[in-house]
Amino acid sequence: MKSCLVVDDSKVVRSVARKILEGLEFAVEEAADGQEALEACRREMPSAVLLDWNMPVMSGIDFLRELRGMPGGDAPIVVFCTTENDMSSIQEALGAGANEYIMKPFDSEIVESKFTQVGLI
Repeated sequence: MKSCLVVDDSKVVRSVARKILEGLEFAVEEAADGQEALEACRREMPSAVLLDWNMPVMSGIDFLRELRGMPGGDAPIVVFCTTENDMSSIQEALGAGANEYIMKPFDSEIVESKFTQVGLI
């Protein structure tokens, strides 16, 4: 079974994402910030990461840079899921190693479409 780590400081967003991803037959783990996410990846590298940008402790972009530098950290498909929608933020995310980008708010169709585009489904 493919796994997805949902990284967002909003419990509501994590809950909605979990429901969508479990419906797509992913095992889901959650993290409330980038530091928790790094610890989860050290325990077990997920197939995919659904990643928020603005979080306390460690931001999504800082997490992504750390992840891509870890052994095996190049493997997960990373989809940013954020309200940051200016071109410079999108380019920064893609430059740091993100595979795709979803704008909040999102729904199951958007997640399924993006995960299909990057070959997870």
